Amino acid sequence: MAEPEMDGAAWTAVTPSLVRAHAALNRSNGSDHGGGRTTGSNGVDHPPVDGVLARVRKLLPDFTGALQRVAEQVLADPAAASRATIVELAERSGTSPATITRFCRAVGFDGYADLRLGIAAETGRARSAGWTVDIGREIQPNDPLERVLGQIMAADTRAMHDTATLLDLGEVERAAVAIAAAPRVNIFGASGSALVGEEMQFSLHRIGIPVWAWTDVHNGLASAALSRPGDVALGISHSGETGETIELLAEANSRGATTIALTSFPRSPLAELADIVLLTATQATTFRPDALSARHPQLVVLDLLYVAVAQRTHERSHAAFQRTAQAVHGHKAAKDS
Repeated sequence: MAEPEMDGAAWTAVTPSLVRAHAALNRSNGSDHGGGRTTGSNGVDHPPVDGVLARVRKLLPDFTGALQRVAEQVLADPAAASRATIVELAERSGTSPATITRFCRAVGFDGYADLRLGIAAETGRARSAGWTVDIGREIQPNDPLERVLGQIMAADTRAMHDTATLLDLGEVERAAVAIAAAPRVNIFGASGSALVGEEMQFSLHRIGIPVWAWTDVHNGLASAALSRPGDVALGISHSGETGETIELLAEANSRGATTIALTSFPRSPLAELADIVLLTATQATTFRPDALSARHPQLVVLDLLYVAVAQRTHERSHAAFQRTAQAVHGHKAAKDS
């Protein structure tokens, strides 16, 4: 059954938030990523088709009702969506052709033909790269490990590809410059994000950056309260809605620290609080929901940020590596002669 058509006032109210989210997601779609822009049949300039599904996935929390059902249908079976007519997709999602058209515009396309081409190009690249097309297929209890491995590898590869598409390298540059010059860097995260934060703390510590990773809220708040202008606070949360991480970043922000958010949701409370936002994408699989599957993309972004910091502090970093390597050398297991 098709849903009732949304009246003009309601659509007008929804559109600005979607446009703002879409603009935030496409800040990185420029020459830095080697992708040109495409022009639709009416001459309107579009973002590159690369990362269409990533954009839909990121905008999904902003959609409600009919638009949400269309997005979920597209994400559930992209290959089928690229082959379906506008009427077929409307029927499968329980909506109407008019809603499909509104959905296309919300994700940055003039019409359904352009959306289909974008999805087809993306699924075609997935096949040529060796990724499984049924990437969202549930892993069954009796699946052989070979198939499980393939699903995990395909999901992680796709998530990292989508992360590279979404990531704004200008934001990474700003974050690296701030961290390289910071008298103090605080990293905040809870649960799995805390583990990711500790990895980043270890990497930065090895090159002489004064950095602390906090998982206890009381200790983290005490450190955040001592922040000063020039310091940096990095908050890590896949959802961007972890209360403790938001509180810690807000405290550091109120003291003048430069705040960085690493999240998968550009319109989340954590992202809206931060001065700099670094975006990741995820591909959930059975037994690995979004929060768990976000870990590898998070580590990729933080590895990039770490290397960018090391580049900007090359002499200091090299000297620190030499000293730390020498200090731990005696604790390595002796090799057989």
